[in-house]
Amino acid sequence: MKRAWLALAAATLQVAAKGCGAPAASRSPSHAASALTPGPAATPAEGEDFAADARLLYRIAACSGHEPLPPGLDPAILDAHCEWLQRKMSAYRSVYVREAEPFLAALRPHGMPTTVVYPFGGGDLLSALTTYPDATEITTISLEHGGDPRRLRSLDNAELARGLGRLRACMNQLLTLDDSASDALMRVERGGIPGQLAFFLVGLAVHGYEPVSLRYFRLQPDGSLHYLSKEEIAASDSRRAQRLNRVWTAPDFSEAFSNLELTFRAVAPEGAQAPLRIHRHIAANLSDPFLAPDGPLLRHLERKGRVAALVKAASYLLWSQPFGNIRNYLIANADFTISDTTGIPPRYAAGAGLVQETYGSFEGTFIPASRKESLAFQQLWRSQPKRALPFRFGYGDVHKHAHLLVTRRVAGAPAPVARYVSPPSPTPRVR
Repeated sequence: MKRAWLALAAATLQVAAKGCGAPAASRSPSHAASALTPGPAATPAEGEDFAADARLLYRIAACSGHEPLPPGLDPAILDAHCEWLQRKMSAYRSVYVREAEPFLAALRPHGMPTTVVYPFGGGDLLSALTTYPDATEITTISLEHGGDPRRLRSLDNAELARGLGRLRACMNQLLTLDDSASDALMRVERGGIPGQLAFFLVGLAVHGYEPVSLRYFRLQPDGSLHYLSKEEIAASDSRRAQRLNRVWTAPDFSEAFSNLELTFRAVAPEGAQAPLRIHRHIAANLSDPFLAPDGPLLRHLERKGRVAALVKAASYLLWSQPFGNIRNYLIANADFTISDTTGIPPRYAAGAGLVQETYGSFEGTFIPASRKESLAFQQLWRSQPKRALPFRFGYGDVHKHAHLLVTRRVAGAPAPVARYVSPPSPTPRVR
């Protein structure tokens, strides 16, 4: 009975976790890319590289770059898509980024880690780049799979128009409210346009980056990465990616395209090259029955050492016991976290010697969640000076008030040892 309850809780709680022309002139990043040291070493020259497919998707879905278009594509389809997307991206830059970037820059401490972990971050490389513009490695983790980039070249005009229309409908919330709905993210896991990857490429385009390489990988038992070869991908084409909880929509592409590594860099003048950066997306259920203490995902995360973290619009999952392992990972390994109130609850932060600072207003959750944790967050906000927040960050509160939370480790304070639990194994996943 306990096993069934845990599996059902994971499925129910995580369903709402994240929520779905001519090439554009690229925007130069607001930070000085040349001042950054190269992050993790560039992707090894192993595994099949889908760089050309990434560039084509960047051109068509993100309306950026100069990759040649497939013959026979109706320009009117791309013009209609790009007219809409360019307007949305421009508004995001001028309204949201203009306010958020300097505000967030003032919060980030000097010398913080440039490796970022974003749990429940389906499709949302955009927010990670806005929040941590100096990040050299970003890892997003969610129930969504990366997607197969190969199908785009074979779509006819009717299929392309339908796919781009679905992408626009699902991307609208991300570019207007800065978070994505779970049902939207599920819808773009099927069809000829790989939705998660398209979302990531739009995030690059907004911030003035371009894709350099695209590889897919699986996690080894020790947490290291195995990049998939052309032969391994071909051998897995008949095996569909699995849905990662009971209520999620199953993708319609191969399991090989679940975890991706997108290497990118700032668009630079001709003849110049900015440092390479890495974004990895891992498709995983982060509830305790699936996130084993000795499993490959936690081992992979712990190999990163000290990190910065981002949590937003995560359905208050970190408030609940079925998500204790990912919460304890963040408590032990994240030196600095920016979140809304779906981040680490005050009682866990205080018990680990973490300091929390509040911005905006919080007077309760707008969706059902733990009353105990909600009251603790309300008390935290009442106990601190009123600090203005000029933009929305993740969820609003019950009155739609914007709020933001900084959770940081005191300089010199030792990090606690992560205390993971080993719950019963999950029931077999259903395709």
